[in-house]
Amino acid sequence: MPKYIFNKETLTYEVYASSGKLKFLKGLAAFAASVAAAFFYLWVYTSVLGYDLPKTAFLKKTNARLNSRLELLNRNLDSDSESLKSFQSRDNDIYRSVFGMAEIPDEVRNAGFGGVDRYAYLDAVDRTGLLKRTEFRLDVLTKKAYLQSHSFDEIESVAKKAGDMAACIPSVPPVVPDRSTYRISSSFGYRSDPFTGRKKRHTGMDFACEVGNGIYATADGVVETVRSGSYGYGKYVIVDHGFGYKTRYAHLSRINVESGTVVRRGTLIGLSGNSGRSSGPHLHYEVMYKGRYVNPMNYMDLGMGTDEYAQVTQKASAGMPSRNPS
Repeated sequence: MPKYIFNKETLTYEVYASSGKLKFLKGLAAFAASVAAAFFYLWVYTSVLGYDLPKTAFLKKTNARLNSRLELLNRNLDSDSESLKSFQSRDNDIYRSVFGMAEIPDEVRNAGFGGVDRYAYLDAVDRTGLLKRTEFRLDVLTKKAYLQSHSFDEIESVAKKAGDMAACIPSVPPVVPDRSTYRISSSFGYRSDPFTGRKKRHTGMDFACEVGNGIYATADGVVETVRSGSYGYGKYVIVDHGFGYKTRYAHLSRINVESGTVVRRGTLIGLSGNSGRSSGPHLHYEVMYKGRYVNPMNYMDLGMGTDEYAQVTQKASAGMPSRNPS
């Protein structure tokens, strides 16, 4: 409905026509008032009443759900990490040890997780650091699990050769077990040095016997070292049996094998003698396991019958190619 205004000059009512500028200003004022009312409402809703906006509430709910999943994942990672530690312990202490395999050191198992911060890109979206820690733990566990799986593959490969392993353990005497031909002149462990009289660790066993007694390989293997010296061990042979085992036969008078020779248990290594630093004719025999000297008596039975020993040497002779003595 149009508005009217009284004209005092013409003494009549005329239609009132408002200007466009005035209309704009009124509309602007109304809009400003509505915006102010909306902000006031939001302030009362959020600050006074303490409510979240719908979008904020939705994001908080989503974030809480995701955090719950991450926390559950971390609890599962805790359980998986403990299981992996158990596998690693049994791997080093039992499986690898049984088959004479070297342990996997901690620095290898834990390699590749330090240094550059490869997760810095998550800092902008992960204020609590939970996502960053979770991804790091997943990467660590994945690599350790891969390494452990590779170790088990190696053990499986070795386990398939378990029959070969039995033949590679030095389990027979290095001399014919006839008590009338030898005596144990020195055992493994500490003793008085025959030259200085000082207490010194003896790393093997001494079989006192006449020069020329046969000395035999105590297990299958490959000749690793052949030396002919006038000091120390004198003429000696080292055989690598694999699976962590090595044996040494020292102070020989003659060597019947050469480096690289494949030997079997009972193969003639050489003849006993008095070479090197020796106080009398004897064989110095050592057993090394994973780089450490061990007591040879723990591996052999000196009560073995001479007939049984003869069968071992004959079998070795029948199965091995002949070599020229050195």
